[in-house]
Amino acid sequence: MVCKNLLGSCAAAVLFVTGTFASAQTLINGAGATFPAPIYSKWFSDYHKAHPDVQINYQPLGSGAGITQVTEGTVDFGASDALMNDEQLKKFQDKHGFAVLHFPTVLGATVITYNIPGVKASLNFTPEALAGIFLGKITKWNDPAIAGANSGVKLPAEDIVVVHRAEASGTTYCWTDYLSSVSPEWKSKVGKGASVNWPTGLGAKGSDGVSGQIQQTKYSIAYVELTYALTNHLGYGNVKNSSGNFVKPSLSSITAAAASSKDMPPDFRVSIVNAPGKDAYPIATFTWLLIPSQISDPAKLKTIKDFLNWYVDAGQNEVEALSYAKLPKNVVEMEKKAFAKVGAK
Repeated sequence: MVCKNLLGSCAAAVLFVTGTFASAQTLINGAGATFPAPIYSKWFSDYHKAHPDVQINYQPLGSGAGITQVTEGTVDFGASDALMNDEQLKKFQDKHGFAVLHFPTVLGATVITYNIPGVKASLNFTPEALAGIFLGKITKWNDPAIAGANSGVKLPAEDIVVVHRAEASGTTYCWTDYLSSVSPEWKSKVGKGASVNWPTGLGAKGSDGVSGQIQQTKYSIAYVELTYALTNHLGYGNVKNSSGNFVKPSLSSITAAAASSKDMPPDFRVSIVNAPGKDAYPIATFTWLLIPSQISDPAKLKTIKDFLNWYVDAGQNEVEALSYAKLPKNVVEMEKKAFAKVGAK
């Protein structure tokens, strides 16, 4: 399902799964990242069609909420584009007496979107320009740091309006992870995280809120997921990668970035921003389900393990239609083995 208003419509789609079939025998509740909400809505709906006795509810509240709710035990699973850090993992372990596991589901990209009246070109952005803009040091659209990479494009002498996520967000984690990897100044002054102290800019809630803010605000710039940019018809730029090439975000360039996942660690906590490769888009990421390693309810345990195996198999055939990239085969094989770590309490 691709919706004109992604967060609202996909939330509605999820609520369709939530509010119907009240007599379902097995009820699974989850919450978290907005970025994968369209594919999760599709997956949960299709899984229900194949398993009418199973109802999976998902609330796309943001990665921060997903981590919090799975830690508090108010949901059966969380979802996040931001990796849980060691402190968060320990907090979960201390509270429950067992671990929470990361399982990658799909790949996506964070893109640079902007609203510059009269400029329809797909702009090129260097890492230095992007860090400078979000540090508040580059403040005009015709600054040489931007204009120098866009020969022939007439950029206005207008102030840049920076827009960022207002709440804890996996998209913010991916974006600040990238900036930290390409800018020592950003790394030392701001750092990476699902929520950071922004040097400049306006906050908007959710991917849908950021998309709306960009559409309403002239001369603005922001970061959103590729899926949201495409669905909301937002212009987005090319980014200079580690090989020195300006790369357009696409399924093929995301897949090229994922090639670095051949070194995937056993716990699947890996960053692929600024990945090597001439065709790799540099702001790509996995997104993860957060699954408790012990599940006390036998029916829920059986259902969750079956769904995990379903999404790495049949579910992967549905992701490209919604502008996500499939999991690499080596990651799928690793996950199938790792699902055995999820067991009875």
